[in-house]
Amino acid sequence: MKNANKMLHFTFLGTSSGVPTLTRNVSGLAIRNSKNKDWILVDAGEGTQHRIQQAKLSLQNLVAICITHVHGDHCYGLIGLLASAGMNDRTAPLTIIAPKEIQQWIEVTALLTDLHLPYPLNFTDVKESTQIQQITDQLSIQSHRLSHRVPSFAFSIIAQYTQKKLDTQALIQLGVAKGKAWGDLQQGLDVQFNKQTLKAADFIRTLRHRVHAIVGGDNDHPDLLAQACQDAQLLIHESTYTQAILDKVGSGPMHSSAKIVAEFAQQQGLINLILTHFSPRHQDCAGQQAIADEVHQYYQGNFYLADDFDQFTLDATGQLSKVNPK
Repeated sequence: MKNANKMLHFTFLGTSSGVPTLTRNVSGLAIRNSKNKDWILVDAGEGTQHRIQQAKLSLQNLVAICITHVHGDHCYGLIGLLASAGMNDRTAPLTIIAPKEIQQWIEVTALLTDLHLPYPLNFTDVKESTQIQQITDQLSIQSHRLSHRVPSFAFSIIAQYTQKKLDTQALIQLGVAKGKAWGDLQQGLDVQFNKQTLKAADFIRTLRHRVHAIVGGDNDHPDLLAQACQDAQLLIHESTYTQAILDKVGSGPMHSSAKIVAEFAQQQGLINLILTHFSPRHQDCAGQQAIADEVHQYYQGNFYLADDFDQFTLDATGQLSKVNPK
């Protein structure tokens, strides 16, 4: 896969549900724009800033933090991360899209612990971010309501950019040799050739690339994402249990099983699926195999079960590739 085609890069910082384990931290996902160093953090469970350091991500390049819901395994690492960014001399504004309670928690903690951030926080209540919010020239975010014990949300992460390419085949057919003329046209300059003017606009093709990934918070009804998934190339969703364990646990925790998510992905025709947020009881080899077998039974697309520090890229054609296969 050519580097020019890569659009989004995903690094899983935590893939355990509820509590950290020896091999998995609680929820955190870094999504980087492959065209530059800008990145977005979705959820920040306890210990996330250590994972960020280990993944060699810079808090200076962090452009937005999205918190799916207020449960501690998704947010207890947030304030320490914000404080560390300040101590590392961050000055650029930081967008936070989260439940309003997160803003209140930050404000109270700052008051009680003498926390002073040397950069502004631009806070958006996640309930009010159902319209696409432009974060940078190339990255935008949109929230989607889910079903959980507390209000929970998914986030559409959309990367888009335009690429101007020279129509080299047309120039070859005209007999224009590769060289200065090609370079001038690429720069938007008209050139003279065989007593005629070649207008740059006639030989520049504008290509528009767009990829759409959806990252879900805790949710027992994946079908709530049906409309959002219509033009998505990737769904990242919790799969806390196998269906057999979910049947034993019951509906109280309001989580999804591998079967529920796999059936939904198959019905939607999603081409890529990554499962995460596994119960500690499913984190050994046998547990992971049971989840994989369940997905295979109900979903025919390309899927992965995420481990901490797994990395993936999503290219302009919607192809998902694992960067560090085991």
